[in-house]
Amino acid sequence: MTGNTQGRLMWLDHTNIGFPSTENALEDPNGLLAAGGDLTPEWLVAAYQRGVFPWYSDDQPILWWSPSPRCVVIPQEFRVGRSLRKFLRKETFSVTFDQAFAQVIEGCRGPRTNETGTWITDEMCDAYIDMHECGLAHSVEVWRDGQLVGGLYGITLGRVFFGESMFHRETNASKVAFVHLVRQLELWGCPLIDCQVGNPHLSSLGAVEICRKDFEQRLETGINLPSFPQPWKLSWTYG
Repeated sequence: MTGNTQGRLMWLDHTNIGFPSTENALEDPNGLLAAGGDLTPEWLVAAYQRGVFPWYSDDQPILWWSPSPRCVVIPQEFRVGRSLRKFLRKETFSVTFDQAFAQVIEGCRGPRTNETGTWITDEMCDAYIDMHECGLAHSVEVWRDGQLVGGLYGITLGRVFFGESMFHRETNASKVAFVHLVRQLELWGCPLIDCQVGNPHLSSLGAVEICRKDFEQRLETGINLPSFPQPWKLSWTYG
């Protein structure tokens, strides 16, 4: 970490992994903490352990964020709405884990919709594929007739899941992915799903906002629990 700052923003030396205290995150833009560094698995693990994540565009350096409030889902408190329950009963789609990670990222990189997360640069795409190969990133795929129609992906540390992005090519496909993820993680004893920054779509899926201090306390507990079972296999079914 270098000693150079712009306001309170810390610029990171890519040869030395380290982040400032999240208490130093800017209020405007909300949560901007540092710039620079790298996207190797070592950097990403160090970041997520602190509740920090990268989010930037091609024309920017790597930017690291710790917003407050934080958008999360507590699996044990998650409830599926009536219309979605009705849709799930139809068994319109099939769902898998970790069968098409790279395809899911490509789907998330597509044209923005209300269900698409942050825009994903080539560098980010390669970094998360590396994390998947290390067993630290996972995907949920939703299929119809052998075609990928939706999905999501994220990072895991301990028993915490950090959601990164989701997409859909058919109505409700990303919602179906999310429900299967949350219910399976609940079966595995996951106490926290990080959704980063709230939006109406996430709220409709049961996400809530908590302050940074509460988030970091829950995070510390969750990442110190035993890791999720490997390989990921879906055992939850609706019914």
